[in-house]
Amino acid sequence: MLLEIKELNTFYEHSHILQGISLGIDTGEIVCLLGRNGVGKSTTLKSIIGLVSPRSGEVLFKNRNVAGMAPHDIAKLGVGYVPEERRIFPTLTVRENLIMGVKPGQKSGGDGWSIEKVYQYFPGLKARDRQRGGFLSGGEQQMLTIARTLMGNPEVLLVDEPTEGLAPLIVKTVEQVIQDIHQHNIPILLVEQNMRVALRLAGRIYVMSKGKIVFHGTSGELREAHQVREKYLEV
Repeated sequence: MLLEIKELNTFYEHSHILQGISLGIDTGEIVCLLGRNGVGKSTTLKSIIGLVSPRSGEVLFKNRNVAGMAPHDIAKLGVGYVPEERRIFPTLTVRENLIMGVKPGQKSGGDGWSIEKVYQYFPGLKARDRQRGGFLSGGEQQMLTIARTLMGNPEVLLVDEPTEGLAPLIVKTVEQVIQDIHQHNIPILLVEQNMRVALRLAGRIYVMSKGKIVFHGTSGELREAHQVREKYLEV
């Protein structure tokens, strides 16, 4: 596995949020962590990237335990993180936002991401090249957040609820972007509440409930797991 977490336990003060979580993602995969709001999905990503320190367990990236390391050190190793909050720089232009995604000392050229390459995948951002980030729509800001993360040339991408709050037409655009990035041979660990999005995008799906993994299987297996869907996913 390129990225694997084993028996991860994470607390917020005295609240036991992640209770022995184990999951993995390998090269060439889109894997989804699916579940209702508040079950620990975002905390899982934050524990992987180092924004939250797990109490116990391992976060293995290329067989190296990175649990407890600083977020910028984990990012330097090749883990990209797209937060749910769309943290753009509102006073900077689209191009300036993208430049902010480049890691210190990062080499340019080769098969890596450049602004020109990003604009091939995100033509809508190219059209807004000189516009300040604060004037973009919610969907455009989501695209900019993803694109800025790609500028750091990640080897694996963690994406937290990219379709949350977006209109259905924009959701389709985000889905296409994720598929395009995946075609660039970047494995993606996707957090979602939307089961339909997960089923369309992911090869494997983990379902979370109350800080635990309650199901793991292929998208096809989840389609057939009616009791799991009814109990943990459907409203």
